[in-house]
Amino acid sequence: MAATALPGMPAAGQAAGGDMLTLWAEATGRRRAAGHGLGGLRFAFYGRVSTEDWQDPVTSRARQRDQAAALVAGNGRIVAEFFDTGYSRTLAWARRPQAAALVAALADPDRGWDAIVIGEYERAFYGGQYASMAPLFEHYGIQLWTPEIGGRIDFGAEDHEQTMLALGLQSKREIARTRIRVRTAMATQTREQGRYLGGRPPYGYRLADAGPHPNKVHASWGRRAHRLEPDPATAPVVAWMFAQRLAGHSAARITRALNDAGIPCPSAADPKRNPHRSGKAWTLRTVAAILANPRYTGRQVWNRQRTDHDLVDPANTGLGHRQVQRWNLPAGWVISARPAHPAIISEADYIAAQDASAPRGPAGPATRRYLLAGLLACGRCGRSRPGPTASPPTGAATATPAPPAPARTARRTCTSARTRSCPGWPSWPSCSQKAAIPRAAGNWPAPRSRRPRRPRS
Repeated sequence: MAATALPGMPAAGQAAGGDMLTLWAEATGRRRAAGHGLGGLRFAFYGRVSTEDWQDPVTSRARQRDQAAALVAGNGRIVAEFFDTGYSRTLAWARRPQAAALVAALADPDRGWDAIVIGEYERAFYGGQYASMAPLFEHYGIQLWTPEIGGRIDFGAEDHEQTMLALGLQSKREIARTRIRVRTAMATQTREQGRYLGGRPPYGYRLADAGPHPNKVHASWGRRAHRLEPDPATAPVVAWMFAQRLAGHSAARITRALNDAGIPCPSAADPKRNPHRSGKAWTLRTVAAILANPRYTGRQVWNRQRTDHDLVDPANTGLGHRQVQRWNLPAGWVISARPAHPAIISEADYIAAQDASAPRGPAGPATRRYLLAGLLACGRCGRSRPGPTASPPTGAATATPAPPAPARTARRTCTSARTRSCPGWPSWPSCSQKAAIPRAAGNWPAPRSRRPRRPRS
């Protein structure tokens, strides 16, 4: 019985010598390439768009998908899609949801596709990400198609590998160049123009219109520039906070006084810009942040915080980096050359407030102001007598007046609250009375001795 030749292979009589084996091998490869279902290979499309605010995900996805479809036309069809929205290219594949799902499907023999196609290289890879992902694709027998190569990437070809590495460096350079250009522009706009660069206005200020946007293109879109102006309802509170700090009161005492007076905290005063905060009460961190903000001097200040990129896992560098916000020292701030908006406090008062907050512990300025600090103790509970509580802001500019002093009763009882003074103590003497108080305190009552605890059985 005569042997039947494979499709595309000449008959036995047409081949001479050892050429028959070569022709058979080539025909087998063509038949296997054409046997991946109807129409050739089955492709999974991967795409990405980094920001939803500045890029239209629908338009970007359609453009990337069309480029991928044109690349694989005649070689197969796209049967699956993985598209990440709102994720930067700097993130490793394992940290992008759709890319991670694609990687997880590689080990599934019933995944339904044989190759991956991308519309743009920088949508998928950044830096050395290709070098870490290519061995994984090769291990599972998955082809990778990119427009920059013009088709399938040969993982073993040196020229293809060099091209992909160069594209990765170009993608990384594009990000670095954009970051440098943006930071340089923002620094110049702050220093030379004192321009308000966006974000929530500091507590005590509100936004005011500053005319058309300085960029003509943005102005043609109807965008307006803004500047800061003092808020009549909250600016006096900020001025009072700095005055109390300069008087030697701690941030904790100022926080308690604001809460006792019922002054709305920043998130309660502006709930539209703070939907993620409860707005219940002032916190020590909020007060400290206000006292440390140099923009209350009327100067525009930028770069108080920087963004560092730390490794997600030093033991696995393939996971890439994560962004970490850290505070810069004042030497790294960018300060406007001239006042950019009305000041709530003077520059001298701001600097003095920062110096007042530097000492910590018993040597702080608030504790050195009182002659009997650390010498007085309650004869009933044994607790130390704290200093005077800072008075809350009063006056017509504040929404809530200062609460009246508690009425003194004949019977005095002690409280166990850590942050409150004992009602049994007399009112703290005024500054004029302090000079008349002798420093000797030998006849002060000794603190009450505590009953020894009964040993547990």
